Amino acid sequence: MEKMYNVAVVGATGAVGTKMIEMLEETTLPLKNVKLLASKRSAGKERTFKGKTLIIEELVPESFEDVDIALFSAGGGISKQFAPEAVKRGAVVVDNTSHFRMDPEVPLVVPEVNPQALKRHKGIIANPNCSTIQMMVALEPIRQAYGLDRVIVSTYQAVSGAGINAMNELKTQAQAYIDGTPAEQLQADILPCGGDKKHYPIAFNALPQIDVFSDADYTYEEWKMVNETKKIMEDDSIKVVATCVRIPVLSGHSESVYIEVEKDGSNVEKIKQLIAEAPGAVLQDDPSQQLYPQALTSIDRKETFVGRIRQDIDIEKGYHMWVVSDNLLKGAAWNSVQIAETLHEMDLVRV
Repeated sequence: MEKMYNVAVVGATGAVGTKMIEMLEETTLPLKNVKLLASKRSAGKERTFKGKTLIIEELVPESFEDVDIALFSAGGGISKQFAPEAVKRGAVVVDNTSHFRMDPEVPLVVPEVNPQALKRHKGIIANPNCSTIQMMVALEPIRQAYGLDRVIVSTYQAVSGAGINAMNELKTQAQAYIDGTPAEQLQADILPCGGDKKHYPIAFNALPQIDVFSDADYTYEEWKMVNETKKIMEDDSIKVVATCVRIPVLSGHSESVYIEVEKDGSNVEKIKQLIAEAPGAVLQDDPSQQLYPQALTSIDRKETFVGRIRQDIDIEKGYHMWVVSDNLLKGAAWNSVQIAETLHEMDLVRV
C-alpha cells in the first residue's frame, strides 16, 4: 500500500506559501491531509484546497503533531524557531528561507541537480535562493559534460522576490508616476531592502541592491549565489561572482550568465543540445525568429528557460546565456514541493 503523507505549509498566506498550496494541488505526492499554518493574525482565514475549505491555523510547536512533511516559507526567524520543533515531532522540513542553507549538516537541494544530497538529511532540507536554483538547472548539464571553471552572473530580479507588499508598492508607485508624481516624491518603504537605512522607488527604476551589503561590498544576495553554487555542485574551486539587481517586473527572474568551461570539445550547438535534453530546462533559442526566454512568459511555468546561448568573442571556452524562471515556482514553491516528491520517490520521508 502506497504511503500517504500529512503535509503542513508554514507561511500559508504569503506569496510563496500561496504558491506552495497551488503546487500541492498538482503534486504527485500522495497526500493524506494538508494543514495550513500562519501567524495568529491570519488564523481563522479560509482557503480552498481541492474543492475543500481549509481553515488556517496559528503556528505553534504542537502544530506538527502527526505531520510528515513541513514546507516552510515564513521567514528565517520562524524557521529557526519552529523547524527543530517540527523535526522533534517526526516531520521532515523543507525550508525555503536562507536560515539553514549554509549549515554543513543540512542538504541544499535542486532535485534536477543533486537529489543524492537528500540521503544525508537529518530532518531538514534547505531550498536554495531563487536565483541560484534557475542558474543550477541551466548549468548542471554543462558542468557534467565539460566542467565549470568560472561563472559570472548578473540578475534582473522581480519584486515578488521581496513579497506581496513589494509587488503592491510597485503597482502604487507606477500609477503615481504615470499620474504625474515626480520620481523623488514617490513613496518607498520596502525596496531595495526592508532592513536597510534608505528606500528607493522601484517603478521605472533598477536597483543594484538586493538584501543588505556585506563583505567586500557584495550584498548578501550576491554572496548567497556564490556560496550556494559551490555547495550544490560540491566544488569550492568554481569561481563564481554575482551582481544582483531588482527591476520593475512583478514576477519572473532573468539572468545574464557567463561561464568558462574546463574541457575541450564544447561548442554552442553541443551546449544547446545539453540544455534541450536537461530535466527541468527548456531551450528557447532562435535569434532568426526572435525566440528567447522572457519573464512575462515564464509566469506559472515550472521550467527554467534558457536562450541567447553564444560563444564569447575572445574566450574560446567562454559562453553567454540568458536564463529565466518563475521565481515563485521553480525559485521557491515548486522546488520545495519537488523536493518532497523526491523524498517520497527515494523513500526518505520518515513515517
